[in-house]
Amino acid sequence: MPFANIKLPQAALSKAQKEDLIHRTTAMFVDFFGEGVRPYTMVLVEEVADGGYGRADEVFVVPEVFRAKE
Repeated sequence: MPFANIKLPQAALSKAQKEDLIHRTTAMFVDFFGEGVRPYTMVLVEEVADGGYGRADEVFVVPEVFRAKE
């Protein structure tokens, strides 16, 4: 069973963008493994709260300008 776990900053994508990401990721697995994997493909999109992750030893917070508008 193909499984993708995608972690994103909270509010980085709109609901529609997350749905598109799920559809595209599923399509990618189908392209690689064939149509038979579609019903068994799991795509988990996890949103990580601001301050819950870091990069280059700095806590990361998404600037308001980059947050998705629902």
